Amino acid sequence: MIIIPVKEGENIERSLKKFKRKFEKTGTVKELRSRQAYMKPSVKKRHQYLKAVYIQQLQDKAENE
Repeated sequence: MIIIPVKEGENIERSLKKFKRKFEKTGTVKELRSRQAYMKPSVKKRHQYLKAVYIQQLQDKAENE
């Protein structure tokens, strides 16, 4: 459970912003989305490999320009 201490006279929007930041850092939403559909480890590994290849191509392209 995320607890955000609110000081006396502190703006509610500022506290809400702190809550959203903490919630994002916990990775709860990301985990929920990943659990919606099972992905085999081999498929997950393949996606990581393709992502790494893509990033490497972008870096090579930026380096050559």
